[in-house]
Amino acid sequence: MKLVPFAPVPVATWSPLRSRIYANPSGRAWRPPLWRCSPVAIRGISSIQSGHIRLGENEGILYINNIFPHRLQWLLRGPLSHIQPLEGLLKRIGNPALAASDPLHIVQRSLPQSLDLETKEVIARYKEGGAFVKYARKPDVTDEEIRSATKDYLAKHPIKPWFNPFQRADADLVRGRPWIEDLYRIPSQTLKVEFLPTSPDGSAVEMTQEALYSLFRPYGKLLDIQRQPSDSKIEPRYATLRFNRPRFSVMARNCMHGFIAGEEEGGGKAGTKFKINYERRIKLSMIKDWVLNHPRIVIPALAALIAAITVIVFDPIRTFFIKIKIKSTLQTEENTVLQWIRRQASKANMIYFGGRRADPRGLAAIWEDRQKDINQLQAWLTETAETFIVLHGPRGSGKRELVLDQALKNHKYKVVIDCKQIQDARGDTAKISRAAAQVGYRPIFSWMNSISSFIDLAAQGMIGTKAGFSETLDAQLSKIWQNTAIAMKQVSLEGRRKEDKDANLTDDEYLEAHPEKRPVVVIDNFVYEAEENVVLDKLTEWAAGLTTANVAHVIFLTTDSSFAKPLSRALPNQVFRTIGLGDCSLDVGRRFVLRHLETEATDNDNDPKPKRKETLAGLDDCIKVLGGRVTDLEFMAHRIEAGETPSAAVDRIIDQSASEILKIFILGTDSVTPQWTREQAWHLIKSLAQSKDGSLLYNKVLLSDLFKDNGEATLRALEQAELISVGSTKGFPRWIKPGKPVYRAAFQRLTENKTLESRLDLLILTQLISNENKSIGKHEEELRLLGSLPKYPWELTSRIEWLLRKVHNSQSKILKYESESASLQKILQSES
Repeated sequence: MKLVPFAPVPVATWSPLRSRIYANPSGRAWRPPLWRCSPVAIRGISSIQSGHIRLGENEGILYINNIFPHRLQWLLRGPLSHIQPLEGLLKRIGNPALAASDPLHIVQRSLPQSLDLETKEVIARYKEGGAFVKYARKPDVTDEEIRSATKDYLAKHPIKPWFNPFQRADADLVRGRPWIEDLYRIPSQTLKVEFLPTSPDGSAVEMTQEALYSLFRPYGKLLDIQRQPSDSKIEPRYATLRFNRPRFSVMARNCMHGFIAGEEEGGGKAGTKFKINYERRIKLSMIKDWVLNHPRIVIPALAALIAAITVIVFDPIRTFFIKIKIKSTLQTEENTVLQWIRRQASKANMIYFGGRRADPRGLAAIWEDRQKDINQLQAWLTETAETFIVLHGPRGSGKRELVLDQALKNHKYKVVIDCKQIQDARGDTAKISRAAAQVGYRPIFSWMNSISSFIDLAAQGMIGTKAGFSETLDAQLSKIWQNTAIAMKQVSLEGRRKEDKDANLTDDEYLEAHPEKRPVVVIDNFVYEAEENVVLDKLTEWAAGLTTANVAHVIFLTTDSSFAKPLSRALPNQVFRTIGLGDCSLDVGRRFVLRHLETEATDNDNDPKPKRKETLAGLDDCIKVLGGRVTDLEFMAHRIEAGETPSAAVDRIIDQSASEILKIFILGTDSVTPQWTREQAWHLIKSLAQSKDGSLLYNKVLLSDLFKDNGEATLRALEQAELISVGSTKGFPRWIKPGKPVYRAAFQRLTENKTLESRLDLLILTQLISNENKSIGKHEEELRLLGSLPKYPWELTSRIEWLLRKVHNSQSKILKYESESASLQKILQSES
């Protein structure tokens, strides 16, 4: 292979780095074997390998400082580690006339020509910013004279480095035996001077501060000298010297390492040898030890730091995403273009280019009947009253559609929060995730809460208290709602301009004067499973803050008539604006079904089966059975559209409702422990089925033997579960009706099953017999106590007679119940 010389560097009398470099045709650098290098180069490499510079007779060493940038070791170990002649690159950086960058050029400029010195070797120390110069002197010239002449020459002819023209290169005599190493040690302004003996069997002297000061002060300003503590057991003994500048410590270390202090310098008769290394002012081990030894300070501080970073970095991002959610920028549910594409993709046979249907569910008849409520709600949203708006009504009455599709149809900014979805989630982590998703709060690190809980548990075992890494559900929800409030306020104020007439108003005054600018927060399914009130309490507290600060309007949608209690705690001095939504009238229900069928017929006009009038026979009677519940009417319309008759559709709805009632209120009590018993639920079902007008008096139900104990709480629980509905007159409970109009037919359907009726009636009688037996036992115990008195006082006669009558009445009831039980048992036994 033919070798082509590539940028040969002349071999000087100084550097091991100035060997020839050749390049082969492939372009890879190649260095000749060691035996081809010059003798000077061989000596230089041996100095690096041995760690010391060999000196002969009449030879000495100078150290020239501040000629390279400090701390170049990362570069030498980085991507340029394969490049040996780094001085060649440095030579091209600066102009030699103004700055020094080439070691050879520096040596030539720093040594006075009058000394007639012979430069034997130059060893560059890039990481320390200097170079060693090995020279040969004449016998009649001393090293001290060379030092003085060199320093005087540099004072008259300064060399300013290219990387810092405000500093000057300096030179001094190397008095010790320098250690030439290429370890990864970064210079610092602190030196650790160890005192070593000059011979293996000798002893070293721990030098005083005065002696160290006199030896090291010539190299630069000293800030402090610290000797090793007297009680320290560390050997060898040492002292630390801290210089004013790192370049001073570099000069001192390279000139004094290996120096032997004699008796005159304070080193004792045998002498003391210096071993000098750089010392970091703050060691990583010190930081680690301090952290491990002070967990009570470090762990809470770390928790506070993480919280601060979260607030500074992530909160603006989360507020941005919440604003996008409020503006519905990325919501596909409200994007008309994406909705159109979705509709077209769902049609396999044809592409529909027509206009969007204005009433896809045929609810126009419902909205016409409730137009007054819609107008009232829209009027409230333009007023400045600081209170809640509440829409309450049974499930399926169309509350959500009325608010979102009608009242807020043209409102730009709205947020919907579903309490049911949040409280249905299992565990705090899932609740936090669902609450964050509903308002667009992201990024959310809900999984970190579990990890943080373990860290807090470990911290509690270590320091006795929690560190605060994990946050409760209360705190996490507060953060989510707080960021949402900030985002809504920013959205409300985006339309302000300096040219407006009310530009002089503050933000709060502007929002108070412009209620139409505020977003609307719709809280659906409020008071859902109210026993878990953490979410509800934080939600109502946050909603109260929004209304009182004029940040947003808040609308609550609830099926529970007891909504006033939790809301009054949030706004105790306000009167709520309420709209009660009930079932629609029979005429409106009939128009709704017919319009829904017309809409479906328009969509399916290619259906070969024509709509016949006899298909709708008996529609009025069926609507009368279903009442005005929108969801039931819509289900019936879908079944009619599928080809069923109205009576068959209603029969299907009744069967489905009866199955749900049986599963939830009768059979479901075996696996769970609800606030009612199957006997109480069946008593109401049977009584409402047998009632002529489909209602029961509230007080009459409470007088029943099954509802004597905690009857009102049981009725409230059954109302919350929607088995019944409780009507009020002037604020007082007056009557009890089925939870849904179709439930009356479902109750009657259940009572038509004689086997089920007999079995449940038998359970009721068994319960009543048990209650009477307990009452008799209690009365007999009191009679036994009165009979044990030594004398028969006449004052107890009336009490004894009352107890005997109670026992007699209870026994009469037991006989009656047992007779009825016997009849029911015969019915059950007679079934095949």
